[in-house]
Amino acid sequence: MTISRRRFLAASAAASVFAPSLALAQAKELRLGLITPNGHSWNKAALKLADQLKEETKGRLTMTVFHSGQLGNEAAMMQQLQTGALDMGFIQAAELGSRVPHIAAINAPYIVRSTPAVAKFVRHPAAVKLFDVLPAETGTIGLGWGITGMRAVFAVKDLNTLADIKGMKLRINPTPVYRDFYSSLGAAPTPIPTPQVFDAMSNGQVDGLEADLEFSWNQRFDKVSKSILQMNAVFMPMAAVVSGRVWQSLPAADKELITKAVKSTLDAQIDELAAGEPALIENFKGTSVPVRQVAVKDTEAVIAEFDKIWLPKAPVLAELRKVGATI
Repeated sequence: MTISRRRFLAASAAASVFAPSLALAQAKELRLGLITPNGHSWNKAALKLADQLKEETKGRLTMTVFHSGQLGNEAAMMQQLQTGALDMGFIQAAELGSRVPHIAAINAPYIVRSTPAVAKFVRHPAAVKLFDVLPAETGTIGLGWGITGMRAVFAVKDLNTLADIKGMKLRINPTPVYRDFYSSLGAAPTPIPTPQVFDAMSNGQVDGLEADLEFSWNQRFDKVSKSILQMNAVFMPMAAVVSGRVWQSLPAADKELITKAVKSTLDAQIDELAAGEPALIENFKGTSVPVRQVAVKDTEAVIAEFDKIWLPKAPVLAELRKVGATI
């Protein structure tokens, strides 16, 4: 059967009108990778995100969560995100910051000094605006921050002040910001794979580690520690990122839906972690290990020394400090 030119053009126009609806109705399975183990608050947030997307789209958008580094370490997942082989990732600021100094600024010491302040800070427009550089620098789109609490030092010796860290072989996250910060305190930053840290502290391979309280309680690092020094200095946020290639292929309505779902699940993760930290601190205080705080007056010189190194690399740090001072 032949069609007239008029009918053909009318049919084409109708198809163009309905194309967005057809694209929007297309079923899609999203894959999200992260390195934290089952039970971690980031994993719980990822699973909630999957449930929310499935529910809100009546099963049209589904998400499979690959936890515990099942898709490789964060560097490997970043490569997959860049090629579009992986749709989304919960990637630590440490990994992003090792590639982009602008992002690393969020890990600078003493921007804020408590986990409730962290919860406010990562939602501030200045913190969210850090994502603006990601598409050009990493091929990913940042949709929001998740958090861990402020990190503490767990030591096999007695710690009372920042000065006591000098000379320690300290297991740290190997991000450049943490390395420079702890080196300025006179520590010898010692990278060790996470599963080996407990034994390394037991056999004297390292004198301690710095980590957030949630992870440390789950791993029970207090059992190989003689003291815990709450630094109130640094935290390790996670960025929910999506592949730029994948993002370009999604209808605008799906982009909006995913963005809102990510925000609501990360807001819940942030609030729950901040609300749960006092109980974690009480857990540690209930052990035989003393828990001590770093005095604010001891931090001023440390900040000045750190900023000499990092302000030239990441000028945005000055703005972040101003924001942090208001929270």
